[in-house]
Amino acid sequence: MLSISTHRRIWRRKLNWVAAAAAVVAIFLLGFSLFSASPNKTTQLTQLSEMVPLTLISNAKKTGAFCLDGSLPGYHFQKGFGSGTRNWLLHIEGGGWCNTIASCSYRKTTALGSSKYMDLEVKFGGILSSDPSENPDFFSWNKVKIRYCDGASFAGRPESEINGAKLFFRGQLIWEAVKDELLSLGLSNARQALLSGCSAGGLATLIHCDDFRDVLPKNAKVKCLSDAGFFLNEKDIAGNHTIQSFYHDVVQLQGVSKSLNKDCVAKKDPFKCLFPQEFTSSIKTPIFLVNPAYDFWQIQNILVPVSSDFHGDWSTCKRNIHNCSPNQVAILQGFRNSLLKALTNFLQINGGVFINSCYIHCQTWIAETWHGPASPKINNKTIAESVGEWYFNDKTVQQIDCPYPCNPTCYNMVFP
Repeated sequence: MLSISTHRRIWRRKLNWVAAAAAVVAIFLLGFSLFSASPNKTTQLTQLSEMVPLTLISNAKKTGAFCLDGSLPGYHFQKGFGSGTRNWLLHIEGGGWCNTIASCSYRKTTALGSSKYMDLEVKFGGILSSDPSENPDFFSWNKVKIRYCDGASFAGRPESEINGAKLFFRGQLIWEAVKDELLSLGLSNARQALLSGCSAGGLATLIHCDDFRDVLPKNAKVKCLSDAGFFLNEKDIAGNHTIQSFYHDVVQLQGVSKSLNKDCVAKKDPFKCLFPQEFTSSIKTPIFLVNPAYDFWQIQNILVPVSSDFHGDWSTCKRNIHNCSPNQVAILQGFRNSLLKALTNFLQINGGVFINSCYIHCQTWIAETWHGPASPKINNKTIAESVGEWYFNDKTVQQIDCPYPCNPTCYNMVFP
C-alpha cells in the first residue's frame, strides 16, 4: 500500500500537469479569463462516477437568455436519491471575465462563451460527487453544475449590448432562466439547498445568494458557499490599480451595475461593488468562504500581473511558491494580511471561512482537495468537514490557517 506522502506526490504531479495545460491555454486568452480544469484522476472513485449530460435551458430562447455568441446556456443535472431527494446543491462554474469587445469576441469561440464548445458530458467530483467517502454530506442530493458562458459572473444586462458587435450580454437573464428551470424540476420544494461556485462562479454565488434564498420555501435551510470568489481590490507590485481598472471595464461593457448589491451601488462607484469586500457583510443569507490565503490566480493577475513585473523578477516565484525569495514571501504575507483585513467585518458577523495557506485556486470541486486522507486540513479538518459542520450544525466555523509555509497538508500548484 502506498504511503500518504507517496499519494500526495502522485496527486501533486497530476495537479501540476493540469496547471501546465491551463497555462498553455491561458496564453491564447484575452483579458482575465481563467480556465479551470480538473485533474486527470484515475482512482476507483472516479471510475465509478457517472457521466452527467449537458442540458440546454428549454426556456432560454423565449426569455432571450443567451451565451455571448447567442447559443443557449446549459447545465448538468444529477437527480438526488434516498434522503437527498428534496435537497439541492447548485455549483456555478468559474472562468474569469471579459472586459473588451475583443476579449469577449474571443471568448465566444470557447466553452466559456458558447454552448457549442461545451462538453456534452462531465464527471462530478468533490462537492458534486455521489460517493459518500468523497462527499460525505451532499452525496445523495440533487446536484447541478451551471455552465458559465456570459463573461460577467451572471450579471450582464442586454441594455449594454453594442450594435454590430454580435455579442450578447445576458448573464442576469441566464441566471434567471436556469433558476426558473430548476424550480420547475423540484427546487421549489427544497428542504435544504446550497448555492456554491468556484472563482468567477464563486463571485456569482455572492452576487445572487439572497436572490436564491428568496425564491425557495421560507422553511427551507438555504446557505451559500463561495470557493476562491473573494477577489481583493489591491494595487499590484508597481502601484497600479490593475484589477480595479479591469473590473471597471467589465461593469461598463456588460451593464453589470443593476445586478449588484443595491446598498453598495447607492454609496460607491458600481465597479467597486463587484469586489466582495464591499458587499459580503450585507448579504442576509448565511455565507461560507473557502479561499487560499495565497490564491495563485490573484497573485499572478492582481498582485503581480506580467505588465507590472518589468524585469520578470517574479516569474520563478509565481511558477512555484517554494522558489520565492524572502522579500517576495514578505510581499505575499502582506497580501494575506490584506485578505484578512478585508474579511474583518464578515468575521465579526460570524461568517464562515476556511482560509488555508496553500498556493492554489478553487478547492471544492476537486476530490483531492475537498475531502480525503491527504486533503488540505486546518485543525485536522478538511474543507468538506468544515463546511458540513457549518451547514448542518449552524455553527460559526472560522478556520484560518497560520502563514505560509506552516501547513504541510497543502496542495501547492507548480507551473512550468
